[in-house]
Amino acid sequence: MKIGYIRVSTQEQNTIRQEVLMKSLGVDEIYIDRMSGKNANRPELQKMMEYVRKGDTVIVESISRFARNTRDLLELVEQLTAKGVEFVSRKEAIDTTTPTGKFMLTVFGAVAELEREYILQRQREGIAIAKEQGKYKGRKPIEAPEFEQTIAKWKSGAITAAEAMRTLHMTKTTFYRKVKRLR
Repeated sequence: MKIGYIRVSTQEQNTIRQEVLMKSLGVDEIYIDRMSGKNANRPELQKMMEYVRKGDTVIVESISRFARNTRDLLELVEQLTAKGVEFVSRKEAIDTTTPTGKFMLTVFGAVAELEREYILQRQREGIAIAKEQGKYKGRKPIEAPEFEQTIAKWKSGAITAAEAMRTLHMTKTTFYRKVKRLR
């Protein structure tokens, strides 16, 4: 069976280009994740890894869609190999059934990881420059006009902390950080 894996980095990004490729390759089953590839903790990837069995072939558009660091890539491919599953990356023309394909997989995996590191470095540099120019000030603080009244109710025992957080639309971390600053 041919199994396709598709990943885009955000919910807003479009998967159509990858889906068209999978259909043209005669893929039987497709798994789609809409989240960062920085690690292998992706729900559809995990479902696919559990689903595949001996004789299947996992097809991806490119290595960067499957894994963003060499270690994850090699571990995932090793898990597939242990199950008797082939791995094919169309963009890089990698087929893990050959020694050359395995070698190229390692090389391209390292390149994908390097590319991600460059992206993160450029992002950090851009933020630093924007801060120097006064254009980047970070996230705006959460302002809740009813904060003090809600905290007073919570401290008096009229409402629970969970109710106070819901009322103020705050996460647990934000709530307790702001409470701590009041002291």
